Amino acid sequence: MSFFDKLKQGLTKTKTSFEEKMNGVFSNFRKVDEELLEDLEDALIMSDVGVETSVKIISELRNRIKKDNIKDEDGVKQALRGEIKRVFDSVDNSLKLASKPSVILVVGVNGVGKTTSIGKIANYLKKNGKKVVVAAADTFRAAAVEQLEIWADRAGCDIVKKAEGSDPASVVYDAIKITKEKNADVLICDTAGRLHNKKYLMDELIKIKKVIDKELPDSSEEVLMVLDATTGQNAISQVQAFKETVDITGIVLTKLDGTAKGGAVIGIVNENKVPVKFIGVGEQVDDMEIFNSEDFVKALI
Repeated sequence: MSFFDKLKQGLTKTKTSFEEKMNGVFSNFRKVDEELLEDLEDALIMSDVGVETSVKIISELRNRIKKDNIKDEDGVKQALRGEIKRVFDSVDNSLKLASKPSVILVVGVNGVGKTTSIGKIANYLKKNGKKVVVAAADTFRAAAVEQLEIWADRAGCDIVKKAEGSDPASVVYDAIKITKEKNADVLICDTAGRLHNKKYLMDELIKIKKVIDKELPDSSEEVLMVLDATTGQNAISQVQAFKETVDITGIVLTKLDGTAKGGAVIGIVNENKVPVKFIGVGEQVDDMEIFNSEDFVKALI
């Protein structure tokens, strides 16, 4: 099965939810007017896109309809797809891994799938010719290191670890040293699942970032936040909270296959101006790919 087919399958619940609401709007289609646009705006809001983003999309759609003199249902749907795609394309979702080594720091709250995402990202990079080292810097959660070891083994990459309860920054320090020794291309650093109101965990994240900036001052660096798609609109505030501590450069979206709330990612990108860089649509090591806005919108609507 191609990744696009997996994406379509993963978005089934979200697509069904979207289609039900859109079909409700277009079932009594008579003409393209303000009433239709208001109904479409309501449909987007009910699809977890969020009020602010839904208002913006419909405002742009209104301008597009006027400019292109759109008068039919298919034309409106096509223009709507285009406006949603524009939200995603308004931010650069390319992976910034220009230097050798480059660093990917992975953050997020508890239970979003950080560890499994790291394994899948490591696998993706390895398939694309990169030599990868993983730093097991989540020393806070019991069994986190063992879980990451399993995923690193599946991806076929080296892992640097210490005992549970060790200083996470020291794990990252050692991992940087080994990354240099092995002449690896990318270092991926796991971190403890943080609740954004736990100050000491956020301070720990800042400490890790300082170690990376000091030891690899010229390296390309991605700070990827893993988000569970099932949390819907709540994910927006999660991103905002983390952005106060670290500069989030991208989002890894997980668990899309288990939710009807996938529309929330449109609002997440629009309101936080942070791109989706990876998208996961299953539990296998190969079920992670670079986010493609065209494929996503095509699979969604």
